[in-house]
Amino acid sequence: MTASQTGISTQAVLSMRSGGYYSERTYGAKQAIDKMLPIVRSALQPQPGATGVVRVADYGAADGGTSREMWFKTFQSLRLAGDTREIAITYTDLPSNDFSTLFRTMQGLQGDAALAYQSALDDVFVYGCGTGFHAQLFPSETLDLGFSATAMHYLSQKPCEITTHCHAVGAEGNEAAAFAEQARADWERILLARAAELKPGGRMVCLNFGIDEQGRHLGTTGGAHMFNMFDRFWKELRDEGKITQTEYERATFVQYYRTLEEFTAPFRDPSSAVTKAGLRLVEAFSSYTRCPYEAKFAESAGAMSGEEFAKTLIPTMRSWSETVYLTALDARPRDEAQALVDDFYQRYEDHVAAAPEGHAMDYIHIAVVMEKA
Repeated sequence: MTASQTGISTQAVLSMRSGGYYSERTYGAKQAIDKMLPIVRSALQPQPGATGVVRVADYGAADGGTSREMWFKTFQSLRLAGDTREIAITYTDLPSNDFSTLFRTMQGLQGDAALAYQSALDDVFVYGCGTGFHAQLFPSETLDLGFSATAMHYLSQKPCEITTHCHAVGAEGNEAAAFAEQARADWERILLARAAELKPGGRMVCLNFGIDEQGRHLGTTGGAHMFNMFDRFWKELRDEGKITQTEYERATFVQYYRTLEEFTAPFRDPSSAVTKAGLRLVEAFSSYTRCPYEAKFAESAGAMSGEEFAKTLIPTMRSWSETVYLTALDARPRDEAQALVDDFYQRYEDHVAAAPEGHAMDYIHIAVVMEKA
């Protein structure tokens, strides 16, 4: 039995595409994070003349590229305000994460060196933690600020395979209920771990994929439904006999998009374990970020072809989803599995190139800001 099968932790096999590919092709995620700068700055008020260490964490950070500018500006604002305390930031992600690119990026050896705050600012120390965020990662009451973006929609384990779709947003009946219950339990685990880690008065800022008040979620705002497209082309491979029914089902995303109500439920219940642990809700709201690749295509007024647009859109989808399909085929030789996955994404790219209107990966986030009492 492999780590990706039902009921077994999936976290050891998940990862974003490495070598800087993820950050280079997820500019929309960076734009969504940049909008959180005022909230993050507010959570780290300058204390000129104070001593000690400011400890912050970026949970589920991948290669660190999408949040780097936000952290640079946050730390820079402390220094400009006369706060000379040492800053220790720990990036957390799974053991399979590309920490090498992360450390190179923060030191200015890769990407935009002007944002390499570890080199540009005094007394900033960067660490990595290769453990998933469903567990407590730091000693109790040691953290001033936690931050996580586009990460905590991942579940600690796959409760079941989805037999008729690839994602919980398309699941039905008992399968949908199993994912909802896993997400509820995991969210409580996440919150209790953060409650333990935060200092009194410390804050956690979570910008997570979710379902907004209009029922929108990632990939559903442009007309075409991204996850339906994923399912369509994966089914094509099954129906053509190129993959098996088992391989079709195993390509189930270990994700769940919570609603605003699901995110805030533990805070609204005075008897919940989260409330008793001292976490209180500061604010929660939905956030929409337009797909930058679709926006560029629309603004080109016909100057960009459908083929050119597809060659920018599909890679941003592939950067975070490819691991799901490769894992579904892990019983095959690697080259054979990769060829099938390449075929899968090429079908999607060809479809968008032929009829680009309506395709986009707009970001729908639910922001949740909480504080340790």
